[in-house]
Formats: sequence, structure tokens, C-alpha cells
Amino acid sequence: MGFKLNIKKFDEQLETLRQEYKVYAPVKLTGKGTFADTDTIRYEEIKSIREIEFDAKSSFSPKEIVIPITQTLFYFTEDNCIEPKCDEKKILIFLRSCDIHAMKRLDEVFLRNGNEDYYYKNLKDKVKFVLMGCSESFENCFCVSMGSNSTEEYDMYTKINDDEVFIDCKSEELMNYFKIDELESVEVEPEFVLFNEIKVTIPKNLDQRIFKSKMWDEYSNRCIACGRCNFVCGTCTCFTMQDVFSKDNKNVGERRRIWSSCHVDGFSDMAGGHGFRKDKKDRMRFKVMHKVYDFKKRAGYHMCIGCGRCDDICPEYISFACCVNKLNEAMNEVE
Repeated sequence: MGFKLNIKKFDEQLETLRQEYKVYAPVKLTGKGTFADTDTIRYEEIKSIREIEFDAKSSFSPKEIVIPITQTLFYFTEDNCIEPKCDEKKILIFLRSCDIHAMKRLDEVFLRNGNEDYYYKNLKDKVKFVLMGCSESFENCFCVSMGSNSTEEYDMYTKINDDEVFIDCKSEELMNYFKIDELESVEVEPEFVLFNEIKVTIPKNLDQRIFKSKMWDEYSNRCIACGRCNFVCGTCTCFTMQDVFSKDNKNVGERRRIWSSCHVDGFSDMAGGHGFRKDKKDRMRFKVMHKVYDFKKRAGYHMCIGCGRCDDICPEYISFACCVNKLNEAMNEVE
């Protein structure tokens, strides 16, 4: 059972909620796309549900809310270190089922990987999820194959139909922001995709023998090591550290955590000049195997969520889904 109310009333409740929450959702940014006069859809703070782009896939994932692109970990002087002040507001994120599954993968990496990441936990503990349904599959999506097309792990579900908002609220805390006398009870069922045009099959016998397959050779020439696929991916977590020093005093500055990518040059370089995976085909192999093999051995489920953003963004039209499907033939080759 759920309820509905008109958009104006919902926005009034949203404004009240914004006193304690930062509310993020995918919005269309006109003229901010990769090329001139193109748009992009990415996560921004909103004031009205009308701003949300419900009918198109976001170009970037919501991970940048809980893992900022650039994050100051601490400030330092000659004598001490100071942790930056945290925003006291909680966080509300409108996102799709696949991205809720992506957050589970981020939790696995940052919270259940031996030691909890202090900075990630501080942000993630504040987050509540508002599910956005998918009435049909978007281009390049293969979420059904990856089992991320549906979820029950949400605090609230919303859907706009004409001038009305249909809501299923599981969170008592969020429910307190609605005025009960303004709500009309109705049946509300989240919309989930049940079919994708693209299907992915991961070999059951997949193992490290695939490393010797010739299937990776094509990526030495096709991949340009830009890292775009990693940056839009909802489950990629690679980062690097950077110390920024004051111009006036070289002993004063700040340490930042900054997104990085296993595809870009220099990421796996070590002191002494040695570098792992200098060839781009080796980087592609590393990423693919991490998404559909290595991570599952530890966590019990695949890292990839099938959102297809990597395929959407690649300037060389490399398809991750096609690459994964090639693993079947490649395993027969190495057998």
C-alpha cells in the first residue's frame, strides 16, 4: 500500500525535508555535455521533483555523492593534523535499482574489506535512498543479466504520473515529513525492467587461464586509456592521493583523495620505474576480470551491475557487454 499527492504538495514536503537533508537526483544539464551544444544528465542538488530526469539514464552514477571526486582527508601544519568539518545535513538520493545495487558493491569495498573506510562511512551513514522505477530498458543496459534490475533495499519509491506523485515509503523517519491528512491511499508497485535487448552470459568455468587468450589483443589498439569507463561506472573505486602544499609554507597543506583509473597511464607504476599492466590490453583484462571474476570470489556476487554507462561513454565504442560475452569463446580456446 502507498499513497499519492499532487506535485505542489510533494514539493512543499520536500522543502521541509531539505532543512535536514541534502537532496540529490539526476538532472539534465543543458549545454554541459561532452561536445558543443550537447546535454548531460548527472547528479545535482534539487529543490523540486520536477527537476528530476525520470525518463533517461544518467550519464554519471550517484557514487560521486558518497565518494567525492576530490575529497580533503585532513589539513596539516608543522605541528598537527586537522580533520575538515563535516556537513551535518543528512543525504537523500533519488536513484535506480542498478545504482542501489552499486552502493552495495561500494559498501563491500569500503566497509567489509578488512577495515572500514572512515571517510566513506561518515557519508554513507547519512544516506537514504529514493528508488526511481524503470518502465523500460535504456540503451546498453544489461541489468537483468546481472540481477540488478530489481531491489527491495530502498527507503522510499516515487513515480510521477501527470501532476501526481505516487509514493511507497518504508522509512518512518521520511514518513514523518508528510502530512497524513493530505495523503490519498493507493496501491503503489515499483516498476522494474524485466527484459534488456542486451544479454550477457558469464562462463561458469571462467578462471585465470583466460589471461592467455588472444581476445585481449584488440584492446591494445582500440583502447586509448582515457579512463572514462571507470569514472562513470557505479562500482569502480580506484583513487590516488595528492598532497597540496601552501605557497607560503611548504610544511602546511592538505591531503586529498582523488578518483583515478586502472586504465590510465601510470596508475600501476611503482617506485623504481616498474609498472604493472603497461599494455592497454592488460588493463582491459584486469578490469573485466575484476568485475566478473575476482570480486565474486570474495563477495559472492559480481561487481558489474549492468548499467551500461561504460558502453555509453566510450569514445572508441568499446562494449563491455560484448567483451564479457567473448569470454565464453575464449574459455573454449584456452580449454
